[in-house]
Amino acid sequence: MSLQGRRRFLAAAAVLGLAGCTPGLAPVAPRRESGFAEVNGTRLHYQAAGAGEPAVLLHAFMLDSRMWDDQFEVLANDFRVIRYDARGFGRSAAPSPGAPYSHVDDLAALLEKLDARAPHLVGASMGGRFALDYAVTHPDRVRSLVVIDPVVSGWQWSPEWLASYAPIVEAGRRGDVSAAKRLWLDHALLAPARERPELAARLKAMVDDYSGWHLVQPNAERPIAPPTVEQLGRIRAATLVVVGERDLPEFQRIAERIEHGVAGATRMTIPRAGHLPNMEAPEAVTRALRGFLLRG
Repeated sequence: MSLQGRRRFLAAAAVLGLAGCTPGLAPVAPRRESGFAEVNGTRLHYQAAGAGEPAVLLHAFMLDSRMWDDQFEVLANDFRVIRYDARGFGRSAAPSPGAPYSHVDDLAALLEKLDARAPHLVGASMGGRFALDYAVTHPDRVRSLVVIDPVVSGWQWSPEWLASYAPIVEAGRRGDVSAAKRLWLDHALLAPARERPELAARLKAMVDDYSGWHLVQPNAERPIAPPTVEQLGRIRAATLVVVGERDLPEFQRIAERIEHGVAGATRMTIPRAGHLPNMEAPEAVTRALRGFLLRG
């Protein structure tokens, strides 16, 4: 292949996402880095791969950045992908008892540390809350926003949800972290995921590694004021709301609220998936993410 032909192929490959498939050239692995970032008086474990616009993956409650294993490598072909364990989860340090902290401030400080300002934000469940909180407090510093079966700050939970979650809270309050974890894994929220033994094993491994800090300690996280659910109109980034077809009614209602509260937001339903569609239907979600982020 001539030099001019190779340049044309590389340009086309970049557009089509065919990095690593260039004839006559060995596949190039995405650039990688990992470690601990010292921010806001804590240590956050992170991984980054790829180059280009930053895309940050934010994980769900009791899980950690490993929940993005199916998306991390693929998205690194087009973006500089960053995933990290939030304070108290995975390999990151736990909060200090009684000391106020902010997951949004941690995210902002980590982005500054990694020179990843104005990223694409992708958050699942609790991570969706972090992404939404960041988008309303820093509306000019988000390229695009994807929330997957998210929580939103200030949401008024239904009596049905509160009743179903109460045993987990009670186990945590009496210091029985093992029971709280077991109840979480057995909750109806994760029923679709439990149908796949290999996925259930991945979830259990992450939950087993979770410190349990947030289950037993009073919550010292500084809230967003006014709550994000009342500020959705401040979000200006292109927004995609992804929801699993089989997720619980509570999260279907949250997705609907965000869809109508954020100007121009698009909603996508993932067939047959529950609360964790990026793990339950990884191919469909990765394809949707890549397409949306490339347009963002």
